[in-house]
Amino acid sequence: MKDRDLGRWMARLAAVALMAGTAIHSAAAETRTLQDRLGHQVAIPTAPQRIADLWFAHNEMVVMLGGADRIKVTVVKPRAQPWMFHLAPVLKQAVELDNVVPNAETLLAAHVDLAFYPSSDKVGAILQQANIPALAMQFETFDGLRESVRLTAAALNTDTARDLASRYIAELDERIGQIRALTDKLPAGQRPRVLHVLSLHPLKVDGRGTMIDEWIATAGGTNVATIAGVQKPVTIEQVAAWNPDVIILGGSAGRFDPDADGGLWHGIAAVQKGRVLRNPAGVFPWDRYGPEGLLQASWAAEQLHPELFADDMKTRITAFYRTYFHYAVTDDDVTRILTAQPPATP
Repeated sequence: MKDRDLGRWMARLAAVALMAGTAIHSAAAETRTLQDRLGHQVAIPTAPQRIADLWFAHNEMVVMLGGADRIKVTVVKPRAQPWMFHLAPVLKQAVELDNVVPNAETLLAAHVDLAFYPSSDKVGAILQQANIPALAMQFETFDGLRESVRLTAAALNTDTARDLASRYIAELDERIGQIRALTDKLPAGQRPRVLHVLSLHPLKVDGRGTMIDEWIATAGGTNVATIAGVQKPVTIEQVAAWNPDVIILGGSAGRFDPDADGGLWHGIAAVQKGRVLRNPAGVFPWDRYGPEGLLQASWAAEQLHPELFADDMKTRITAFYRTYFHYAVTDDDVTRILTAQPPATP
């Protein structure tokens, strides 16, 4: 953007901010300071009522903690996350953005008094310029998940949010501890070599230093993807060289065809053993960065070590959605979630 155009954009933004300022600041007359996931000290409204949630994964957290009706702007769409809108239909009233990089004028027009965003300098700068209080929320580990839940509850500032956050964190700690008490004793030779595939076309996998890497290890596996980070493009030749024992496909990874890519999939151990699994997906994909990581750890442990874990996933799923989303799942719901299918059409 040229300096002249940038100046015009900034002036227009300032004018919009001025017009929206009265509504925003009157709602945020009382503030308190929280530290976000990047270590920023941020003054936010004591009782935020109009939230823009700009991180796909974090919308679920706000819904879980009882704040769905406060989300006025979102990056989540019904066709991408149908279970989220099924359990929290009030989200259909929110303004849907097409990009995590927001249009500040849209946020100001919606009188947003708090934004949650992924740890992006670009997004943070836009929110700061628009004078919208904003908390960076991104995390890469189960520890980060715990802290994000605590921070979200603190931001919502309700007894319901704090109570649910405390209950969730206690349950997460207990379940991870139960799983690791068994899997930590496994020698390397008894840990299946696992590859998590986010997308088949194009082929993308999740590597080290990620929450995916952590739940694979927690469940008693070894992540064969030696690259670091999520959504990493790879070739079928690289997958063949890694030769995983188990391939876990993301819920929206696409249809798996072992004859694709010149048939090289047929030479991989996971394919030969019939160990290509589809990951469950509910309010958000279980395998990504959301509270359903609690269910993911149990499911993955059962898949990798059925001799150690004979979990009743139906019971766990029923209790989880009843407790944290106030939703009574049916047998059909359980089947659909476990097979990454959307809710049944009414």
